[in-house]
Amino acid sequence: MPNANRGAVGFNSSEFEEKYERPSKTELKRQSDALQDLGTELVNAPRDRVKRMQMPDDVKDVILETQNIKDHEGRRRALQFVGKKMRSLDEEEVAVIRRTIAGWTGASKADTAALHALERRRDKLLADDNALTVLLSEHPELDVQHLRALIRNARKEQAESKPPKAYREIFQILKDLAAKNAKAASDDDSADDGEGDDE
Repeated sequence: MPNANRGAVGFNSSEFEEKYERPSKTELKRQSDALQDLGTELVNAPRDRVKRMQMPDDVKDVILETQNIKDHEGRRRALQFVGKKMRSLDEEEVAVIRRTIAGWTGASKADTAALHALERRRDKLLADDNALTVLLSEHPELDVQHLRALIRNARKEQAESKPPKAYREIFQILKDLAAKNAKAASDDDSADDGEGDDE
């Protein structure tokens, strides 16, 4: 005859399961590692960007001090301390830091794309005479004779494997034009915003 007191008869075994409200050890370790990585990313970031970042001064100071450490073992210990300081931040402070870093990445990708576009335009100027006509129609203020001489010299530099002095100068002219256009566009946006305020 089976024992009535054995097995799940008469009670629910889930009554004895503990209820955990806090994260598991694995989850805590994952969060800790993510904050450690974020701290390391800040230590490796340009100093002026870290200085402008919105975060508690004590954390910022530790990051800036760690950037100065060159000794391998000293830097390793300092990075661990940076990780400890990062874990002292609340979720909102960490979110602000992550958004700022994401902004850096977006800005640097946009900058890189813009530079590549300028390089392509310079290469087109050297390959196609019509490209100069298009450039002059967009920017009639440019010195035509000077540009033609630079293009001629850049082609000669490439043909004779000489240092790319004229080649670089053409790039600088294009870069200055792009900067001027960006400033003009930003001034126009400001003017438009101002007109909207008067209405």
